[in-house]
Amino acid sequence: MEKQQKEIKQVIILRKDIDMGTGKLVAQGSHASLMSFLHTEKLYPELAKKWISEGETKIVLKVNKPGEFEELKDRLKRSSLPFQVVKDAGQTQVPPGTETAIGIGPYYTDEINRITSKLKLL
Repeated sequence: MEKQQKEIKQVIILRKDIDMGTGKLVAQGSHASLMSFLHTEKLYPELAKKWISEGETKIVLKVNKPGEFEELKDRLKRSSLPFQVVKDAGQTQVPPGTETAIGIGPYYTDEINRITSKLKLL
């Protein structure tokens, strides 16, 4: 299948090993989504536009241990996937600089799944 015909999605990964309330989790996921979208839009403008036109499919996943989060970041750094890591400003529930979330894509679903398929839904 050609890349133009492949499914596109965005994946948000939230850390559940950090004590964050529901509102904080939603805010961090929102940061991850927007940051990753803007990053992808710079690298792959046509892909970002296609994702918007197709309904902006998003999946929210979780990691439960700091090691899982670090391993995921390492795998993403070695991949060609567009992603962004959210570092909190530390004004409310977590210390400044705490990495709370990762946004991946929008990008091709099959390529994202190679890295995220073992993670559980939030």
